[in-house]
Amino acid sequence: MSGVLLGTMTLSNYDHASASTKIEQSCEYTPVKGENPDFTTMNCLLTETALAYDVPPEIVKAIAEKENGNWKHFDEEGNPIVTDDNGIGAMQITNQAGYDEEMLKKDIPYNIKAGVEILDRMFDRKDLPVINNGERDVLENWYFAIMAYNGIKPENSPLVQKTGEVNDNAYQELVIKQLEELSILKLVDLPFSVSDFDYDPDSTENIVFLKKHYQVDSPLTKSKHYFKEDQYVSTTAEVNLRTRPTTDSPSLGKLSQGEKVTIEGPFEYEENTGKKNHFVWYPVKRMNGTTGYVASSYLESTFKDVPYGHYAYDEINFLADKGILYGVGQGNFGLEQELTRWQAVLLLTRANNVSLENRPNPGFEDVPTDYKYYSAIAAAVDEEMFDGVSPTEFNPNATLTRREMAKVLDNIYQFPEATSPHPFTDVQDGHWFSDPIARLYAAGISDGVTATQFGPMNPVTREQFAVFLARSISDEFKAN
Repeated sequence: MSGVLLGTMTLSNYDHASASTKIEQSCEYTPVKGENPDFTTMNCLLTETALAYDVPPEIVKAIAEKENGNWKHFDEEGNPIVTDDNGIGAMQITNQAGYDEEMLKKDIPYNIKAGVEILDRMFDRKDLPVINNGERDVLENWYFAIMAYNGIKPENSPLVQKTGEVNDNAYQELVIKQLEELSILKLVDLPFSVSDFDYDPDSTENIVFLKKHYQVDSPLTKSKHYFKEDQYVSTTAEVNLRTRPTTDSPSLGKLSQGEKVTIEGPFEYEENTGKKNHFVWYPVKRMNGTTGYVASSYLESTFKDVPYGHYAYDEINFLADKGILYGVGQGNFGLEQELTRWQAVLLLTRANNVSLENRPNPGFEDVPTDYKYYSAIAAAVDEEMFDGVSPTEFNPNATLTRREMAKVLDNIYQFPEATSPHPFTDVQDGHWFSDPIARLYAAGISDGVTATQFGPMNPVTREQFAVFLARSISDEFKAN
């Protein structure tokens, strides 16, 4: 096994002279010389340390699994595991400078914290590619940090240079395999090309990353360790509601796929200390008041008022996961509410990462500089995303119409010219909205309200706009 190169990094915010840390106390860990903690305690140590650094615990637990299997730190004789390349302990730290080697060998929390700190620093490196906006709670976004944890050498190239096939033996691919199997998740395949990486496969020199940013429009995978009390979540599959945080406990019945439940408190660890779970357990309440425990792997954030199977369910949750839409409060999305022009501006500026700073005043009498959404409207107009209804009015509280929706989305996403006629008898050539509607229809962004009617003056609801926007962003949602 390969260890982790430390360089000159130091372990921050860790008083290893102290008798115990807060994490050790919260995990009720009492070290015994040469003895590995039980699985529940080790899960706690790995998870709590990861959360302290805002690193997804799934990543840390998968790395620890990959390194020694079963989260071991000591071998059968009670000696710290040290590999031929001097990788030490649970996180396989290859000590070069900045860490106490004896502490890495004898102190499991110290070893774990060293590994998590290194992983955190790898994520912040400026020479590694970034996926989307680099959100820390998205598991796929840690791909290159996991790679760098072991080393950005040719052996860890994401693709085999000669064939372009996925390099299944790359360190990060092996870690992700552990993550998927033991956290019961499926990560999205990332869009790599052999031209993204420059290296000599027969050399030990580092890979040079020629592509520094990847935009992945498919829904990515958020960590399952960040749900909060009173948050509404839904189940990703049919799953048992347990009486206690263990599969050894009786079932209170099956939760159906997509069923809404409320998080009742912080997650808990597997109560059977001999059972190794990479997931944790959340106490939840069903809509009928029944309470119990569900494994974190089977939960995802959602809105209370959007039922599973609703035509916009996936698109709404996709945009929510991207931080583009937030709902209307109290866990509700605002299903069937009409979307105002100012709300559309907020969604579109967020979706396109538009800076709201230092924009010229667009001069609308109904959008003074002290108007709550002035900055967003000014930025949208300055970016030529949105127009006013006249040179002096924006009409922010008016409901967005379908023809306005078509014009705005076409302004932003520049859909190709339609190569065949649309079927809408209520959209005549020559109108300011006719070409945008034709392009949206041809691109699979919007159908009509009937087979032959587009409904250009019809209002757009929040869920309808979520569908149109998700289709504009991701081919995965397109109608055609």
